[in-house]
Amino acid sequence: MKAMLVDKDKNLVWSDVPDPVIKDDEVLVKIYAAALNRADLLQREGKYPSPKGCPEWMGLEISGEIVELGKSVSNWKLGDKVCALLGGGGYAEYVAVKHDMLMPVPRGITMEEASSLPEAYATSYLNLFIEGHLEAGQTAFIPAGASGLASVAIPMAKAFGARVITSVLSDEIAEKIKPLGADVIINSTTQCVEEILKAEEERGTPVSVSMDCLSGETLGKSLPYMAEGGYWVVISTLAGIETTVQLRPLLTKGLHLVGSMLRKRTPEFKAWLLSELVNNVWCKLESGEMKPSVYKVLPIEEAEEAHAILYRGENIGKVVLKIAKE
Repeated sequence: MKAMLVDKDKNLVWSDVPDPVIKDDEVLVKIYAAALNRADLLQREGKYPSPKGCPEWMGLEISGEIVELGKSVSNWKLGDKVCALLGGGGYAEYVAVKHDMLMPVPRGITMEEASSLPEAYATSYLNLFIEGHLEAGQTAFIPAGASGLASVAIPMAKAFGARVITSVLSDEIAEKIKPLGADVIINSTTQCVEEILKAEEERGTPVSVSMDCLSGETLGKSLPYMAEGGYWVVISTLAGIETTVQLRPLLTKGLHLVGSMLRKRTPEFKAWLLSELVNNVWCKLESGEMKPSVYKVLPIEEAEEAHAILYRGENIGKVVLKIAKE
């Protein structure tokens, strides 16, 4: 089969690799589409290698069709349309997947859309509701509103009854992300994030949960204006790895500063998390309360351009690579 390898000059090369050999508890999936994540860019740069035992090439989430079953797999059948959370290996024609890392494609969702579900939806659900304990009626702060992850997290929080604040870099971007449904959109180029969050606290709508992929100085400046017992969940540090935290409000408000990485979770935890998605979120996709946000679909041969879109930060929603031929 073919997979997208990275050569010594960091170029993407569609190359021949050995076919996967499935274990008894795995299935072989013919990949239809793979969605991109910023982790793919880090992996390409040599900063985020695949976990031990996973293929070396990129790709954390895919959709496809089961074409072979392991001897002990009884909960799936040949021909099932699935989407899957991977440790790596999605930029390829086929992948071996443990049976409990698969989810059915929700009714009414295209295969391209389905490829964008596993990583982003699992990450959002994990950090909003499990790490962040978000409840209906509370306010969530989800920075970087134009990111592929925010395009999932904002509608998800809204679908579960939360109020949402987000931030972007320009009024133009703010206009583009309005369909996501955020209640407050901060232009962080012209507005001070912590001052907006302070004003929210003063009017009685403080942030109870932040799912923060930016971090940096803004984190420490904003933390004092959280709700009592609030959770600030750090999932990345795109805006900087250092901040200054005032310990007094952390103490007096009983705040929680949490670091969270989906990739470091155990396989057992990930399997449980995916089952929670199917049980609690899939119905909202099928009813239309939530809809996947796909910015662009490109053929696998145009993976360089797909990565360039993420490097330039121009996408509102997910970028998807289509692999299977019609």
